[in-house]
Order: sequence, then structure tokens, then C-alpha cells
Amino acid sequence: MSTIAKNNSETVAHTPGRASSIGVWILQVVLAAIIAGGGISKLAGDPVMVDMFADIGAGQWLRYLVGALEVAGGVGLLIPALAGLASLGLAALLTGAVITDQFVLEQSPWLPLALLVVAAVIARARWSRTEAVVGTLLRR
Repeated sequence: MSTIAKNNSETVAHTPGRASSIGVWILQVVLAAIIAGGGISKLAGDPVMVDMFADIGAGQWLRYLVGALEVAGGVGLLIPALAGLASLGLAALLTGAVITDQFVLEQSPWLPLALLVVAAVIARARWSRTEAVVGTLLRR
């Protein structure tokens, strides 16, 4: 008969397993690649992106802003201390994309909505680190 050591339930609840940690990292890398790739195409002046932002009607400065925020968010997802903050920022950006797709461009918002869900999952998984980073910044 083998004995299994019991852990404190509080410790188990707040300590992510190895598999879930790897899963979140995979989500971060995939989201970073998708978002940064889209940001690079916006910054590079891809004709599809130029036309899309012309249809939005806010001007091409918005394309540059969104592209820069996407690249920064993608890079931030790959830096452990910034991943939670980056995912929160990307969630805000993707909320704008969902609204713009649905009401301005009148096209399907499913892709940005799916990416928003992924960003929210990452933000939740990295919440304790995000709190620590923000706490450190506020103490300065």
C-alpha cells in the first residue's frame, strides 16, 4: 500500500500545474505571433490594411497606432513579467476590434472575439504576476 502526501488545498489551488503552465505559454506564443504579425502588416503598409483603415474612416494614423500597439503587445506576451499586462492591453485593443468589425466595417467579429478570449485567459492565468508588477511600480 502506498501513501500519498496530502498538500494544503490553498497551496494546490494557487500553484498552477506544469501542464497548465505549458499550455498558457503556448497560448502566449501563438497569440504573440498572430497579433505581432498583424501589427507588422499594418506598419508595413499592406494594401489590405491601408484599405481597411480607410474604410474605418479615422485616418491612417490609427493604422500606425494599432500596428505599434500590436507589435508591443506581442513582444510583451513573451516577457514573463509583462505577459499579464500585455494580455490586458491586447484585450482592450481586441475589444475595439470586435466593436469596429461589427458596427463600422459590418463584418464578422469572430476572429478578434476569439483572440480576445485567449487574451483574457492569459490575463487570468498571469494575474498574480501582474499584481506583483503593478504593486512594485506603485511603490516607487
